[in-house]
Amino acid sequence: MTQVTTGSTRNDELKRRLPAGRKARLAAAVAEAGQVTVAELAERFEVSVDTIRRDLDALDADGVLIRTHGGAVSPDALPKPESGLDIRKRVQTAAKETIGRLTAQIVEDGSSVLINGGTTTLAVARSLREHHDLTIATNNLLLSGELNPQSYRNLYVFGGMVRESSQATVCKVAFSGSGDREVEVHADLALIAVGGATLEGGFCTSNIAEAEVMRDMMDHADKVAILIDSTKFHRKLFAHFASLDEVDYVITETAPPEDFAAALSAAGVQVLHA
Repeated sequence: MTQVTTGSTRNDELKRRLPAGRKARLAAAVAEAGQVTVAELAERFEVSVDTIRRDLDALDADGVLIRTHGGAVSPDALPKPESGLDIRKRVQTAAKETIGRLTAQIVEDGSSVLINGGTTTLAVARSLREHHDLTIATNNLLLSGELNPQSYRNLYVFGGMVRESSQATVCKVAFSGSGDREVEVHADLALIAVGGATLEGGFCTSNIAEAEVMRDMMDHADKVAILIDSTKFHRKLFAHFASLDEVDYVITETAPPEDFAAALSAAGVQVLHA
């Protein structure tokens, strides 16, 4: 018996095969899963990996999803703190660049600065390109690649165990001297990017060892600036390392929530935002 295909059935089939229809379903699949790989999508939609890559590139250009190495992530699925750097570099990029520019305004030429790990501090490094004569000490292994060599007099990287997820060392804020002696440091300013903040617990991150580094940097600086994008207010993570009133600046890309703004004002913290 010959199967008769109706006009509506043919239209549905045509829509399913059209790139626009596939891309719509691709976007829905990424939004549902949060994070997917090219290989998974190629198998699911029965097309080549090159076709999937082109579709993902187009959807990324349209702002529908975030293209990553080997796949894509939904912008609605906020990456976990332990997400890979390739994902975190692509999230809140405009906010990070704004925070970087604002932070550069409080860094004085000739000053000494402690800078922690994370992708937000990489934006700070890019914004320091016109500065001069800085002394920078960091546990961020990627920072040197973003700094202008003309902006600093000395650049130090703290030694210690490397956390692959953040490409940062977990360490003491000190350097080895002659023999068994440790040389501790003291800076004018500590720039600390955080993973979250709550009114009750203060500033936090997901890893205890990194929290200890952040606290150590605070204790070795005259002033402390917390760098936090707007998605991280009211975000509670495992390791809290400082209360709201222990810092001098909070730098974010937009005005913080009203309750945070009131609490920070009461604590005497200067809030910088665009």
